[in-house]
Order: sequence, then structure tokens, then C-alpha cells
Amino acid sequence: MEKLLDRFLRYVSIDTQSNEESETQPSEDKELDLLRLLRDELKALGVEATLDEYGYVMASIPSNLPYKVPALGFIAHVDTAPDASGANVKPQIIPNYDGGEIALKGVPGLYLKPSEFPEMLHYKGQTLITTDGTTLLGADDKAGVAEIMDAVQYMMAHPKFKHGPLKIGFTPDEEIGRGVVKFDVAKFGADYAYTMDGGEVGELEFENFNAASAKIHIQGRNVHPGYAKGKMLNAILIGQELGAMLPVMARPEYTEGYEGFFHLISFKGTVEEADFAYIIRDHDRAKFEARKVMMQKVTDFINEKYGPGTATAVIKDQYYNMREQVEPHYHIIDKAVKAMEMAGVPAKIQPIRGGTDGANLSFKGLPCPNLFAGGLNFHGKMEFVPLESMEKASQVILNLVSLFAEA
Repeated sequence: MEKLLDRFLRYVSIDTQSNEESETQPSEDKELDLLRLLRDELKALGVEATLDEYGYVMASIPSNLPYKVPALGFIAHVDTAPDASGANVKPQIIPNYDGGEIALKGVPGLYLKPSEFPEMLHYKGQTLITTDGTTLLGADDKAGVAEIMDAVQYMMAHPKFKHGPLKIGFTPDEEIGRGVVKFDVAKFGADYAYTMDGGEVGELEFENFNAASAKIHIQGRNVHPGYAKGKMLNAILIGQELGAMLPVMARPEYTEGYEGFFHLISFKGTVEEADFAYIIRDHDRAKFEARKVMMQKVTDFINEKYGPGTATAVIKDQYYNMREQVEPHYHIIDKAVKAMEMAGVPAKIQPIRGGTDGANLSFKGLPCPNLFAGGLNFHGKMEFVPLESMEKASQVILNLVSLFAEA
């Protein structure tokens, strides 16, 4: 059987970065490179698997039990974040990590430091997989993909392992908020599911941010700077003025826990016109709605000050807090806690300061909490994952399968 590490390294070598500017699904054809591979690998293991026009891999393993139990699903996304390149990933393998700084050798002078990321010290003596500093790693969520495939490989190689009906799903475009927009829950056929898309070992999450995007366009007026007095409207500066009206302490770098935020994620523009992209997040639905109202109000103020049409805001909801959909089925949380205990992993139930495909799936009628995949520092060059955490995640999957197989 292929080792988990080798499988993970194969998957991260494939560039699957999604593109929020694209209108297609998948947003990039290159995501299909890994999706096709996964479909074919599942078939090679003896699993019935399909890949549809929207980039969804769905696979089914029939029950080998003489009695009926719920159909259980495991889901992970193949795309990596637009925040950093996912091309030509060159992982570094650090066996028996000694607790010191790790040189990211693709960028001279760049180090992954415990002084900046103290959680590294939790993994002394373990095998760490890091980037070389030139790209992200892709453990979000190729660690989850590899863990699911590792568990499937085990079950198919051990036919005496007892399990109910199992459903496997791999999705594109999660990182741009469109991962399961066209996902057919009825076709998937699971009663309950888990996304393997969390962070460090032990994380268990069934509540997440309510999320919206806000695209702000500023229409300025360019005039030769030598003759601009009383005439020029600098779109860049007006956009900065709009941003300055949002509360400083409601930025992600100043928030934690259940605190929401406004986050400026991109800017491009000139004096004539400029575009600012924000994301809006809050766990509390009422506070979330208030944040969207505030964004519209600062836009309206700009128009009152500089004239109608100076600023336009397009605010779109992306996903909602899954808690209200999952909590009525709390036994699936209890089973996840027990599955972690069986693997020697203390469960850490906490809110996601982000979102997963599971949020939208839960609102589609498939209760779907999120389990750890093991990685840390997602979306950037400081990303890393301990191999032992990935191995624990694969074991938790098998433990959950066994727990759901109980009569």
C-alpha cells in the first residue's frame, strides 16, 4: 500500500489553485488534473467513482454489514488558495524536528521560527513537511484528500473491516466560496458527512463564520496634476478614505474567537478608477447583517460627499454558520469526539474562523461538521503539516467508520 506521505507529496505537486475572477466551474481547468487522478485512483482500488461536469468526484463503497446503518460521507477540496502560488511546490521533509528554526531554502534568509509560530514546539520529535518559501504547501486541503484516500486504501485492502455505506467526495473551488454550489446532495447519498478540512490535530468544528464578499468600485476623475485644484477626484485616495471609516479594531489582525471582521483582500486602480475587494465575517448572524449595513453606509457617505456614482458596493453572501443545522444532530459530534479519543487525540471543539464546504452542505440538508487535517499556517509560504497529525486524521476516519457501523 502507498504510504500516506508519498501520496500527499504526489498531490501537492499538482497545481490546483482556484481563481475567484473566473466564472466557470471548476474555476481553473488545472483543478481537473487532480480530480481525474483521484477518480482513477479510486477505481484502481475497486471503488465505484465518477467525475461530473462541475468537477465533483463522488465515490461509493457498499456496506458489508448484515444490518442497516446510516450512510457516512467524507469530503475534502482539491483547490489551493489564490493568496499564494500553488505551482512548482517543493516540500521540505524535516524528520525528528528538534524545536529550532527551519530554513525555507528556496528563499535565502527565510526561516520558519518557533519565536513567531510557537505551535511548532508542539511537534518536536515529529516529521514536519514545510514549503521551501516560494509557494504555499497545499495541505489545505490536500492533507484531507490524502487522509481520506489513505483510509479508503486501508478499507479496500482489508475486506474484513466492518463498515456501513460510505460516500467519498472531492470538490473544486472551496477556497473561493463556490465549492459545493452545484453539489448534488441527493446524488451523493450520505446521511451525515465530515469535511477533513480543519487545522491542527484535534480540531473539531461545527460552527463557522457567516460570510459575505464586498466589491467596492470608486469612479474618480483624473485631471492633469498641474491644473487639478478643485477638479481632481483621486479614486485611490477616496477608496482609502472609505476603508478608514471602517473600525480599525475590526480587522482580522486584531480579532480572535467569535469576533468578526472586515478584511481588505485586494486593491487595483488608478486616479481615474479603483477597485477594492473586502470579505466580511461574523459568527453572530445579527452582527453579520449589521456589518453589511455598515459597508453600505460608508459607501453612501462617499457618494454624499463626492457625488452620486462615485462609489458602488456589490455585497454578496457566501455562506452561513452551520451550527443551526448541525446541532440538532449532535450525536455526530459525540461520535467524532470518541473517534479522536480512540486515536489518542484530545478533541478541541472550537469555532472556525473561516468556512468549509460543510457549511453550505449543512444548509443543503447534509449535516457536515469539520475535522482536523493537521496543517498549520494555511494560505502562505509558512504553511506546514506534521506527518503524525495526518496519520492520526486517517485513523480518526477509520474509527468513525467503525463507530457508525455499530448496530
